[in-house]
Amino acid sequence: MKDQKSFASWMNASVRTLRRGHFWISGDRVEHDGLTYQRGPMYVEWEASEKVIRPYPIVLMHGGGFQGTEWFDTPDGRPGWAQRFVEAGYAVLVVDRPGHGRSPFHVRTLGEMGPPFSYEGGQRIYFPGDDARHTQWPFAPDDAQAMDEFIAGYGPLPADLELSQTLDADRMATLLDRIGPAILVTHSASGPDGWLVADRRPDLVKAIAAIEPMGPPFADIPNIGAMHWGVTAAPLRFEPPVTSAHVVRKAAPGSLRLPALVGLPILIVTAEASAFAAASPPTANFLNAAGASAELLHLPDLGVHGNGHGLIYEKNSDAALAPVLKWIIERTESQV
Repeated sequence: MKDQKSFASWMNASVRTLRRGHFWISGDRVEHDGLTYQRGPMYVEWEASEKVIRPYPIVLMHGGGFQGTEWFDTPDGRPGWAQRFVEAGYAVLVVDRPGHGRSPFHVRTLGEMGPPFSYEGGQRIYFPGDDARHTQWPFAPDDAQAMDEFIAGYGPLPADLELSQTLDADRMATLLDRIGPAILVTHSASGPDGWLVADRRPDLVKAIAAIEPMGPPFADIPNIGAMHWGVTAAPLRFEPPVTSAHVVRKAAPGSLRLPALVGLPILIVTAEASAFAAASPPTANFLNAAGASAELLHLPDLGVHGNGHGLIYEKNSDAALAPVLKWIIERTESQV
């Protein structure tokens, strides 16, 4: 049993001066049995230092089944990417995607739930397993209490992946309408949301850094759903216009364009020891064939070794962030 003092994480945390708050992007009103409910609101939490020096805020979007807390602190208690972006001079907004975390889920408004998130699923996705290259996971596989706390933040996803991504993108579009141009940083299952948000608000998305985005194109992701529209489960606005996902699957590379993504800085980040990294090159190829200019950043190529799919909160999370932060600054501030 850990002593009481060990739970007081604030005792060892550095003193910061910042502003913070939260608000809601409201959902749709829906009627059931004569009563009115709200479907798919989105919780937004923000932080900023006393002086914001960067021209655009950063919006952090969490992975599948989890919630925005994955950006705040690491499992071993260090500051997460949200704090590091604030320290770098950004205003930072962290969302709980509709139906996740503090954004309420009820089957009457969002439809059926997917399966619960299991310990075994968490180990399969994040833990080193048999890959000797994976050295940065932040707690021992046999640390039962740490595993309990890690899994505690996970819940089920909506069973309808297309609906889930549509709600994510619609709420994010409304968020950008409220705050203005911003930079999106996605992780895992929120990767497709980045493409969808840019498709809806091309003038308001200044750059996307996608950390191991869900893929590859047209994949059927176990316990999550199918990517019918290539890099998304929800429809994208192709040119020439397409009304059927079947047409997208059958189209020759380069025959369909995504005008909203042309000229948009896109970075796709992959880790050395993640089984999910293999999905990213085909995703970049799909986007680029449609007119985008997606760049791949493989962390070991820049000397950042030992990471798996949870690189944003592994032991070297600061080192993993450094090249991403450098890329964001270079791509979004040269013309400001």
